[in-house]
Amino acid sequence: QVQLVESGGGLVQAGGSLRLSCAASGRTFSTYVMGWFRQGPGKEREFVAAIRWSGSSTGYADSVKGRFTIYRDNAKNTVYLQMNSLKPEDTAVYYCAVASRLWVGVFPKEEYEYDYWGQGTQVTVSS
Repeated sequence: QVQLVESGGGLVQAGGSLRLSCAASGRTFSTYVMGWFRQGPGKEREFVAAIRWSGSSTGYADSVKGRFTIYRDNAKNTVYLQMNSLKPEDTAVYYCAVASRLWVGVFPKEEYEYDYWGQGTQVTVSS
């Protein structure tokens, strides 16, 4: 079992920045993939970014490339999502998730491919 707790959401003006954190507890393995998803008002949940628990490779949705950065601190069992140049369309509840199967060469980008989820943190970007 893996427990995930997100934090760092809030209200920010367009063009501003926020950093989200996802603290993981329970069992974690180097094969795990940590992902961020978001669900905006009236929208389906969508993939944002992912990182392997070991190694340096990352993956991003086209809508956030160049603005968001995912990184981790293994010593703290925490994954971060640095969000810069925020836009009103980034307004959503952001969720952290873990995919526990081994993924080679590609990142999982569908909800059903992730096994554990956090409770979500609200990000609101005002225009």
